[in-house]
Amino acid sequence: MTTRRLVTGWGVSAAIVLLAATVSAQGQNPRFGKWKLKSEAPAPSSNVMTYEPFGAKGMKVTVESVNAKGEKTAWSYTTEFDGQDMPVTGQDNAVTSVRTIDNRINEIINKRNGRVTQVLTNVLSPDGDTIGVIYMRADEQGKTAGVTFATYERMKP
Repeated sequence: MTTRRLVTGWGVSAAIVLLAATVSAQGQNPRFGKWKLKSEAPAPSSNVMTYEPFGAKGMKVTVESVNAKGEKTAWSYTTEFDGQDMPVTGQDNAVTSVRTIDNRINEIINKRNGRVTQVLTNVLSPDGDTIGVIYMRADEQGKTAGVTFATYERMKP
């Protein structure tokens, strides 16, 4: 009888662990992973965004770039998708806030020295393999000074 209880207990425990892992995987942010800027710029130019889990529901974003001269830059921030300003590591006097519009669209606001410098709309494709970004840059008066577009493709492991 003791062996039967032990086997049943292990079976129930295994089922709970499997269920928890399945629920956790279902709730994972589809942006997690590495994304490379689709660009015509010649090597060594590159731009890679890495999205990682942060806290209970947040995300850490790291951007690593190499310019045409081979000079590397990197910066990062964390977000809970609540619209709160968070410091940007690797950029002086910069903060970023992110809020979720829907399950595929985020709005990102970049500020430097307390002034909005850029508003981004980040859109995840239905297949989850492409992110389109609309960059709206602001001038000193806060008016739109330019709009650019970029496409990032998921990097496969």
